[in-house]
Amino acid sequence: MASWQIRGWLSNNLRRVASCSVSTQAALPKNTSAAFSLIRSQPSQYVVASLAGRKYLLAPRDLLTVPHLKDVRVGDVLALQDIHEVGSRDYTLRGDPVISPSRVKVEATVVEHTKGKMEVVFKKKRRKGYQKTIKNKHPYTRLRIGSIEFPVLSNP
Repeated sequence: MASWQIRGWLSNNLRRVASCSVSTQAALPKNTSAAFSLIRSQPSQYVVASLAGRKYLLAPRDLLTVPHLKDVRVGDVLALQDIHEVGSRDYTLRGDPVISPSRVKVEATVVEHTKGKMEVVFKKKRRKGYQKTIKNKHPYTRLRIGSIEFPVLSNP
């Protein structure tokens, strides 16, 4: 057999195997309560939440560094309000635009307030004798993400 024939035979067999594969995924949930119970039953979950003007993909026990949050102290517990998506390995549920805080509860604990690395900006104007060095460290807050809880509603 020529090499082009072998390549054609392999690609045809791969196509046949790919088309014969059967999906083992379970049926899709009928409503949001069923979707939350399916996500709750999975071994690991994640959320996409907005914090300090940005979206973050978060899992339990993650350590998150965000720009400095004012009016919080080390040890304070923050409840994340803007949760856009919640999911697990097999299922995902997206909000429109956010998921109600009564459906998903995620808490973050303030671990520390810290500063970033030293940033040096050097300014100069040619032939004028003007030179200026600006040094800066941006302040950050570090948060430890707690567990993701799905309260069971009595009337879904």
